[in-house]
Amino acid sequence: MERFGVKSAPSRNRSKTALYVTPQDRVTEFGSELHEDGGKLFCTSCNVVLNHVRKSAINDHLKSKTHTKRKAEFEEQNIRKKQRTLTASLQCNSTAQTEKTSVIQDFVKMCLEANIPLEKADHPSVRAFLSRYVKNGSSIPKSDQLRKAYLPDGYDNENQLMNTEDR
Repeated sequence: MERFGVKSAPSRNRSKTALYVTPQDRVTEFGSELHEDGGKLFCTSCNVVLNHVRKSAINDHLKSKTHTKRKAEFEEQNIRKKQRTLTASLQCNSTAQTEKTSVIQDFVKMCLEANIPLEKADHPSVRAFLSRYVKNGSSIPKSDQLRKAYLPDGYDNENQLMNTEDR
């Protein structure tokens, strides 16, 4: 057989997956229809996770009836909501989270400066007042949590302030 230049048929065991393709590569290839977050490839209009390894799976999804229907709805709404992974969402510090921690730290500082025991924060009338009149006041934890999590921070900050004032 070799004498006549006939080669044997190629092996059919070879995988057809692109081994070194990242989700970001697929985003650059397909444009704004897809986005990447946390190592996963998402369809922007459908908010579903796609297999970034197989290009045919992406092409099949983009040609499907459900995708074209959702894409039309998506373009009507003109709202760009991109789905994110849970880890990316948890890493994001929103303004509400930073406000919450500053309210709690200010509350602990106020209690320390006014010689108010932190146990008073557990009283039902104090809780009602905080939740009604203080922005993010209902997010102030109970006294044991204040002591464990926020009192050391306030103590360290006050010590640093006192040391700088003494000099």
